[in-house]
Amino acid sequence: MPNILTGGGEATKVKKRDGRIERYRREKIESAIRKAVDAVREKVDIDTLVDDVEEKIKGRKIITVEEIQDVVESVLVEHKLYKVAKAYILYRKKRAEIRKVAATLGITDTFHLPLNSLQVLAARYLRRDEQRRIIETPGQLFQRVAKAVAVAEKRFGRKEDVSYWTDEFYEAMTTFKFMPNSPTLMNAGTKLGQLSACFVLPVGDSIESIFDAVKWTALVHKSGGGTGFSFSRLRPAGDTVQTTGGIASGPVSFMKVFNAATEIIKQGGKRRGANMGVLKVTHPDILDFVVAKTTEGELENFNISVGATDEFMDAVRQDGTVQLINPRTGRVVRSVKARVIWDLIITEAWKTGDPGMLFLDTINNSESNCIPKYGPIEATNPCGEVPLYPFEACNLGSINLSEIVDDGKIDWNELERLVKIGVRFLDDVIEVNRFPLRQIERMVRRTRRIGLGVMGFADMLVRLGISYHSNEALKVAEEVMKFIQRKAREESVKLASERGSFPDFEDSIWVERGFKQLRNCCCTTIAPTGTISIIAGGCSSGIEPLFAVAYIRNVSDSLGTNLFEVNPTFEEIAIQEGFYSDELVKKIARQTSIQHIEEIPEEIRRLFVTAHDIPPLWHVKMQAAFQRYVDNAISKTINFPETATPRDIEMAYMMAWQLGCKGITVYRDKCKRKQVLCVECEERR
Repeated sequence: MPNILTGGGEATKVKKRDGRIERYRREKIESAIRKAVDAVREKVDIDTLVDDVEEKIKGRKIITVEEIQDVVESVLVEHKLYKVAKAYILYRKKRAEIRKVAATLGITDTFHLPLNSLQVLAARYLRRDEQRRIIETPGQLFQRVAKAVAVAEKRFGRKEDVSYWTDEFYEAMTTFKFMPNSPTLMNAGTKLGQLSACFVLPVGDSIESIFDAVKWTALVHKSGGGTGFSFSRLRPAGDTVQTTGGIASGPVSFMKVFNAATEIIKQGGKRRGANMGVLKVTHPDILDFVVAKTTEGELENFNISVGATDEFMDAVRQDGTVQLINPRTGRVVRSVKARVIWDLIITEAWKTGDPGMLFLDTINNSESNCIPKYGPIEATNPCGEVPLYPFEACNLGSINLSEIVDDGKIDWNELERLVKIGVRFLDDVIEVNRFPLRQIERMVRRTRRIGLGVMGFADMLVRLGISYHSNEALKVAEEVMKFIQRKAREESVKLASERGSFPDFEDSIWVERGFKQLRNCCCTTIAPTGTISIIAGGCSSGIEPLFAVAYIRNVSDSLGTNLFEVNPTFEEIAIQEGFYSDELVKKIARQTSIQHIEEIPEEIRRLFVTAHDIPPLWHVKMQAAFQRYVDNAISKTINFPETATPRDIEMAYMMAWQLGCKGITVYRDKCKRKQVLCVECEERR
C-alpha cells in the first residue's frame, strides 16, 4: 500500500539518535514489529499495526526514533497484543543498553551483537591505535579476517575466487554459524599474522634444551598461542648431573620456570598464556607431579595431566605394581603399587581439579596416531583437545550447532555447507599463517592438521526437544559428529585433488585405510570455545551442557569486569511462552539449577538441565560418544557437585579410559576459591 507519510506535500523525516535526519521508511517499523511477533510466535496482521502507527504520527514533519518506538508500543497495547508488546519492550531495552555500552567502549557499529559479545570483542579482538582507542567495528573485524584468509585461494585458483570465498567466510562468521579460534580473529590481516591456537614444544634433558623451550614458549604466547609439553624426558630430582657433578632438580622445578615466564608474557598483550604439562605415569617424580598444584596459586598458568598407559590402568584394576623408570638411563628405579599413584591422582583431582589424565595408548593407537614415523604423541595443547607431535601446531574453528536447527529438525544440508566452508577456511589459514618458529612452520606444512569442531550443542538439544542426559542425546551426538567427520574428510579429499595431499600422506595411516589423497592429516576436534561462543551470541560452549541458565563468567583479569550471562535460547523460549521477567532472571542467577523454580513450566525445566543436574557419568558418556568420530581429541570438563566424593571422581576416570576417551578433565564445584563460572550469589560474597 502507498506510504501515507511520504505521499503529497512534505514527507515526514526521522531524526536519528546521532542527530542525522533521514527519510521515513515504513519497512523499518515493519521489521521491528515482525521481530517481536516472531519472538512470541503469534499470528498478527503486521500491515494493520503499521497503518495504525502511521496514522498516529501523520502530519509530523520531524519525529525521533524514540517517539516512533513509543507509538509502536502504544499500538501493540491498544490491540491487546500484550506478549508482542512485552517482547518489543525487552528488545528495545536491550538495544538501549547495548548502545550505551558501545558508546562507552568507542564502538560505532554494534552489528546487532549482544552486550557480552561487544565487551569481549572490545577487550580482546577489535584493533586499536597507539592511544588504545578502538579503530575497528565488529563488521570490519570479520571482513578483515575473511579477506586475509581468503587470499590463500589465489595460490590455487582464480583471482575471482578470493572475492567469492571472502564473502562466504564473512557470511559464515557474521551469521555466527562458524567461528575460528581466537588468534585468527585477533591477528588475521595484521602485522603479527599468527593464526594458530595450539602448539606442542619439545623439552629435552639438558639446560640448553629446557631454556630453548622457555624462549620458544614466550614467542608462541606473545603471538597468541597456547603450549603443551611433555616433561617426561627430564631426569628425576636427585639424579646426577654429569657435566657439573651436581644434583638434578627434576621436572616440577623446571615447570615453575615456564610458569613464571608465562606470568610475565601475555598472549599478544590480550590474554594470559596457557600451558599443559604432562608427565608419564612411569616417571620417578610422578608423585611430586601429581601434588604440584595442591596449593592454590601454584603453577597457575598450567593445566597438568598424568600420561597414563593401558598397563598402568590394568594394574590399578588388578592391584598390581608399576615400574618407575629413569628416562636418562632407562633403568627401573623402583616399583610402586599402581593404586598408590592412582589414589593420589584421584584425591588431588577431587581437591583441586588437577591433575587430569591423558590415555597415551589410546592417543597412539593405529586409529589415532596418523603419522607413526614421528613416534608416540606425548603431549597436547593446554585444553587437551589436540594431541600434537613436537613442534606441531593446529588451528581450530567451530560450527554453531544452535544455528542449524530449523523447525525442530537438524538442517543437514546447511551443516554440510558449513563443514565444507570450515575445512577450506582452516586449510587456507595454514597457507597465510605466519608461524612463530621455522621448526613449527615446517612441521605444520608437513602434516596440515586442522581442527573443525562444534559449539552450541546443548542449545541444539533444547531446540530439538531432547534432554542432555538421555540416550537420545547420545544418539544425536554420534549422528552429528559422524556426519561432520565424513563431510570434513570428503572436503579434505577434494582440496587434495586441487592442491595436493599433505606431504607426509604416504607415511600416514590413511593409505592403509584406502585413501588415495587427503589434504589434512586430521580434520576434527572439539575445543572449549570459551570466548568465541560469547561472540557467537552466547551459545553454549563446545559440547558442554549449560553451566547454569544465568551465571557470572569470571573474566576480570582480561576484561576488567565479569560478564553476567543469560542463556539466549532460554531467554528466547521464555519470551515466546510469556513467562520471562527480570525478577525471574534474578532468581535463576542465584542457583545452578532451575529444576525447582515453579514459575518455569515443567517441560522447559526438563530441557534446560545444567551441568550439576547431570550425573557425572553422563558427562563421560557424552564425551565418549563424540570421541568416536573425532580425529584429534575433545576438551570437556566433567563437572561434579561440591558434595561429590573421591569415589565419584575415580569412577569417571576409569569409565573415560574404558569408553575410549583420549583424556579426561574434572572439576568439583567450589574446589577452588576462584573459578571461571559461578552463580550470582557466590560472586557477591
